[in-house]
Amino acid sequence: MAKAIMIQGTMSNAGKSLIAAGLCRIFRQDGYRVAPFKSQNMALNSFITKEGLEMGRAQVMQAEAAGIAPSVLMNPILLKPTNDCGSQVIVNGEVLGNMSARDYFRYKKNLIPDIRKAYDTLDREYDIIVIEGAGSPAEINLKEEDIVNMGMAKMAKAPVLLVGDIDRGGVFAQLIGTVELLETDERDLVKGLIINKFRGDKTILDPGVKMLEERSGIPVVGVAPYLQIQVEDEDSLSQRLEGTAGPGILDIAVIRLPRISNFTDFNPLESIDGVSLRYVSRPLDLKDPDLILLPGTKNTMGDLLWMRESGMEAAVLKEAAKGKLIFGICGGYQMLGELLSDPDGVENGGTMRGMGLLPMETVFARQKTRTRVSGRFTGTEGEWKSLEGAAVEGYEIHMGETVLREGAVPASRIRDDVTGAEKEDGAMMDRICGTYVHGVFDRREVVEAVLKLMGRRKGVDVSQMKGVDFASFKETQYDLLAEGLRKHLDMKKIYEILEQGV
Repeated sequence: MAKAIMIQGTMSNAGKSLIAAGLCRIFRQDGYRVAPFKSQNMALNSFITKEGLEMGRAQVMQAEAAGIAPSVLMNPILLKPTNDCGSQVIVNGEVLGNMSARDYFRYKKNLIPDIRKAYDTLDREYDIIVIEGAGSPAEINLKEEDIVNMGMAKMAKAPVLLVGDIDRGGVFAQLIGTVELLETDERDLVKGLIINKFRGDKTILDPGVKMLEERSGIPVVGVAPYLQIQVEDEDSLSQRLEGTAGPGILDIAVIRLPRISNFTDFNPLESIDGVSLRYVSRPLDLKDPDLILLPGTKNTMGDLLWMRESGMEAAVLKEAAKGKLIFGICGGYQMLGELLSDPDGVENGGTMRGMGLLPMETVFARQKTRTRVSGRFTGTEGEWKSLEGAAVEGYEIHMGETVLREGAVPASRIRDDVTGAEKEDGAMMDRICGTYVHGVFDRREVVEAVLKLMGRRKGVDVSQMKGVDFASFKETQYDLLAEGLRKHLDMKKIYEILEQGV
């Protein structure tokens, strides 16, 4: 039976995922078999396992930190918001259906056996399980039949470390307020407090830490600094999407769609010195990029309507008319076509004019494509010829099927790694390219081909700008994360908490 420890937060984006990943790495470095677990994840960033099953990327990142293959056992329930009041519910990697928030709230207790089964399987296979909560355990309107915070801690008999975010201010009120709103039996599970994202002189903070311990009766087991670590973010609260990058030799603009998904596709580009990668939500901010990226989305038609109404579509089309490079992935690829049809009401229903940049049509269907793929770029159309022969590797998650019309050529020839079937993917024509494959930029040769293309068009020397082996790069980041947390967390106390349990 595994030892368990749970990371909960005072709010969303307090840093639970990163702390959990860091602990996974530390425990692995210390010789333990460790696995992450989150009973219920709500995020639009998802991943397809080697079995063709879907799970949240936060647990994928944590599994990488733990040095193990991702499994849906680590995230048995994934909620992917389709609008402000509903989500697609994915259980054990497969779509259960769409539910309103109220319907899911009533239904979720039926999923407790799935949670227990997934957790119990990991419990038999690993020495330590690092469990992540969601949001805050003090959301009193959601505590009934809780399956992801204190309810999960009780199921797993896991001691809890509560994380507060000092960077957004009010960390003492966050931590004390959360503890005070817990029931007595829940409060007893909280064995340590962590102040996260601290910048500055810790000696100034020390009196507050002492008062926090006195008021709560719970030890502070660490003040973690604001670490500049490049690992994958969980959802659209990512600070990556807020600021603008500094000036670079090459400028890339990513359209920040309202329901943007899998923006982690662009992390490999962001990690290159000399590349400015910006997330843009207003036409005015598009400026004069060398490359425009259209990302994935959970609602292609809804987000295309937003682009149309906000003026963003017109701004992108204006740049296309100037001859700018445009690359779309998944939903962003679908938008580039001439027509979107939704006869079954999978998204918005009806038909909708696309952006008209690629001669193709997409029809949405209820059956979800969900698989891993590998192959090579084959298209030789226009300026994208520089990609010819580069390896394609990643995964597909989409509801639509796209048919090319005269004028466009397929971007790649790929193999479905789950079924073994071969097929063509994506489209390219002139300076426009699109693909269904998430993770396409994880391959160094793809990134370098795109960099060379942008450099040649701009007339700048990019010979010193190299793509990275992104898997190896992430390994260095997990090690840096572990190193940073070891310095600032009381690991001796955390091991004591782990051993004592509840």
